[in-house]
Amino acid sequence: MKTMNRRDFIRSGTIGLAGFTILNSCKSHGSIKSGDSVTIDQIKLGKSGLTVARVAMGTGTHGGNKASDMTRLGMEGFVKLANHAFERGITFYDTADSYGSIPYVGEAIKSLPRKKLTLLTKMWTQDDNAEKKDSVEGNIDRYLKEFGTDYIDIVLMHCLMRGDWGKNRTYCMDGLSKAKKAGKIRAIGVSCHNIDALREAAVNPWVEVIMARINPFGTLMDGSPDEIKAILATATANGKGVIAMKIFGEGKNVSDDERERSIRYAIHEANSHCMTLGMTSTAQIDDAVERVMRNRG
Repeated sequence: MKTMNRRDFIRSGTIGLAGFTILNSCKSHGSIKSGDSVTIDQIKLGKSGLTVARVAMGTGTHGGNKASDMTRLGMEGFVKLANHAFERGITFYDTADSYGSIPYVGEAIKSLPRKKLTLLTKMWTQDDNAEKKDSVEGNIDRYLKEFGTDYIDIVLMHCLMRGDWGKNRTYCMDGLSKAKKAGKIRAIGVSCHNIDALREAAVNPWVEVIMARINPFGTLMDGSPDEIKAILATATANGKGVIAMKIFGEGKNVSDDERERSIRYAIHEANSHCMTLGMTSTAQIDDAVERVMRNRG
């Protein structure tokens, strides 16, 4: 597969990056080295008890209906990409059932050391008043089989868009809590696409991990950058692990200057711990790793 060199990649200004996070005041916990290459380091994810790579490999760019730009690479292409990410220290894989990406990550990690990996997935949920409810236990067991593992590090309720989710998602919350108690999940939480949902997540004691949309441009966010920063400050003060997404506005802010500004913003201002980035080439991975590690200081 032909890849661009870094200079051509930067000149193109057209990368499919879907998210990004970094902690404002976190301390580095070491990094995985691949030859003389710069690699991503590890950080603590709030008080979740997890230590994760500062960058997660997102798998949901233009995702839905069990497909995404990453799964459209085909199994062989995705596995090569995921293994390259691992070699650059990206040991954190961000999936969702709705992306159809769990089996792809499962295939990619077959030859990788499980203890060095962080696996995250997201479950689409239903209102407690819905006539039909998916079995949370059944879904978790299916995810475990598709990943090829006996535990998942993080499971989030996907795409919450109402502030009252803490009252109308108790069926799923109870199911995830039960799975955590059984050792099938290490940390639980929410992915938010609404400012009221995010406000609830920041203070709800059930939540251990939050995925939130934030970038310096306000692109595809749930409020202004200052509003979201303030909510995430509350979340981190409450011990929540915060994963920032849409750091590059889902590919709308990807010029060289915009990427640099976004990364600096995420590192120094976003009140988040780590990031998820949707990348579809080794050149994109290499550029992201170098930028993040150069700006983290």
